[in-house]
Formats: sequence, structure tokens, C-alpha cells
Amino acid sequence: MAVAAVVDQTADSTAVLALSSVSHRYGRVLAVDDVNLKIAAGEIVCLVGPSGCGKSTLLRVAAGLEDLQRGEVWIDDERVADPGRSMPPEKRGVGLVFQDYALFPHLTVVDNVRFGLTGLSGAAQQRRAMDTLAMVGMVDQAHAYPHTLSGGQQQRVALARALAPQPRVLLLDEPFSGLDVGLRSQVRDETLHLLKQNGAATMIVTHDPEEAMFLADRIALMRDGAVVQVGAPVDLYFRPVSAFAAEFFGEVNRLAGRTSDGSADTPLGIVEAAGLADETEVEILIRPEGLRLTQAGPHSVGVTARVEAARLLGRTSLIHLTVPTHGGDTVHMHARMPGQFLPAEASFVSITLDHSQAFVFPI
Repeated sequence: MAVAAVVDQTADSTAVLALSSVSHRYGRVLAVDDVNLKIAAGEIVCLVGPSGCGKSTLLRVAAGLEDLQRGEVWIDDERVADPGRSMPPEKRGVGLVFQDYALFPHLTVVDNVRFGLTGLSGAAQQRRAMDTLAMVGMVDQAHAYPHTLSGGQQQRVALARALAPQPRVLLLDEPFSGLDVGLRSQVRDETLHLLKQNGAATMIVTHDPEEAMFLADRIALMRDGAVVQVGAPVDLYFRPVSAFAAEFFGEVNRLAGRTSDGSADTPLGIVEAAGLADETEVEILIRPEGLRLTQAGPHSVGVTARVEAARLLGRTSLIHLTVPTHGGDTVHMHARMPGQFLPAEASFVSITLDHSQAFVFPI
């Protein structure tokens, strides 16, 4: 199906962090290109995109770690940066968590958390730090030093240090990338619940689309410095605005075709292509989970395809298929089925298409 762009619909009145027409260059390289983004209190927005697309630069501009070259940055209806004027990071009321956590090795855990609480008395600092460590389950390690902690524990301490001043805005740059796969799942689950309880406007940079879908209320997908689509995870997955957006969030089967009468003909049947003129050359992208398989039989419906291989991947099964085309040729496609579905090699299956997972874009 052809789709229209999904726009950022967060209302100005609810935005705690607002980036307006922000652009940033490193020499001749345009790292951020006219980005507009708003984040409300209690909302988690993930910036995703390929390496070098401008995600971390945009976060650093929001934090005040890069001087703003063009546009405006607003926090709580106060303009904190425009070209030629930038409020220092420590005065913006933002909490920062970096990829390497940036803990002070010579300070204990509790003193790391106390570090940014300069406006409180010593006793109040200690209470706030211990209360925040309790939130992240690190009270028992309060007097340990960072080098004695695991990666997951260091991540919790870094998050506690960012949360302790009770900022209205939290900015996290690849906070889970240094953790192994099993620990990453656990820590990001704990972090999600903590962030939702905290109520800050949160921006998270990640290169992992699955992580973004797990954490985000909304996702901002970037490419070449620009935000190409903003929306809830379900919007970006089921209503991508381009082939790039569709492919970024998971594997696709790619077919070529032409439009006729508002549709495109494929080996799996007709796919809607509303809004495209007749005879437009298009690419049709179909997610593997959009192919529903059953064992072929005398009363099967749909297209019959030959099984080349089937592999169990844990929660799903991946089936390699040879699908006949209208012209007598074949095309190789992948199907993904929930649970265990492992038809024998060289057997035949029947395919029906889930049209919500088929997308048509002009070439």
C-alpha cells in the first residue's frame, strides 16, 4: 500500500523540550538538517538511524554540548539556545547519560550521584542520592567504586546521577550499547519503567530499531541529518513513508513492478498502490511475517511455493521459499512464522498475503 508521511503532532503547549529548525555543520558536512522535534513531559522519544545520520549531534545540541548554529532550542518555554547564544549545559536542567557512563573513578557510587546536587546542603545531598540509588536498586553498592561494578551496575549509577537533580529533560546517548545481549534486555526493561515513573521528557539515541520500538512512545527516524518520519512505533512499522523507513525496521522481501488502476501485481496477488499514476515503476516491499504459510494440499488457497530451507530462530521460524512468478520464472522470498513451523525441504506450502505488511513505493 502507498502511504503518506507521519508528522510530529505533539502540541507546542505540552512540549518540555522543543528543537526548532535546528541545523548543524562540521565543516562542509551537514550533520543535522532543519530538524523540528518536540518532547512532552513523561514522553520517551528515540532517535534512530544509520551511523553518521546526526542522532548524537542532535542530542549534543539539545544538551548544550555543541553551540547551536541555526534554529532554536527551548526547554520549559524558555529559549536556551539560538545562534550566537547558548545557555551552558549545567544551567539547562537536563540529565545526561553517555555511552561510556562517564563515572568519576575516584568517587564512590554515592558521591558520583551527589556530584550534581550543588544547590543542596550536604545532608540533603546524601538523602537525595540515597533515595535515587534506591530507585535504581543500587543502595547496597553506595560506597563501592565504579571499577568494582558490572556494566549493568555502572549504567544504573549513571542513570541515578542523571535523575538525582530531578531534571525536566533526560538525554541518553546509546546507554545500553556496552552491555551484552542478555543484560541489555534486563537493564533496558528496568530503565523503561524508571523513566515512565520519573516523568521527565526523555530523548534516547540508539542505533537499534528493536530497542527503539521497545522503549519509545514515539520514534524519530533520521537519515543524512534529517528526520524522515516521526510517530509511534506502530506507525513506523506498519505505515512507513519510504522504502528506507520500511527496511530500517526489519527484513523485507523486495519485488519490482508497475502500477495499473491503483494497484501493483505481484506473484502473491494484487497490492494496493493508491495515489500512484498508471505505469509507474515501483518496488514492493513485503515483510517476511506478512507471508502466512500452511502446508499445501488439494484444497489450499493462495500461492503454492517450494520450501528451500526452514530454521527455528527461537520465537519464530524462518522459511526460505521459491515462489513462481506470472512469467514462469521464480523469485526467492523469506517467510517468518510464529513458534515452530518447519516444513520439510522440497515440500510445498501455500502462501496468503497480509496486506498490512506490504508497501509500494515509486522507484
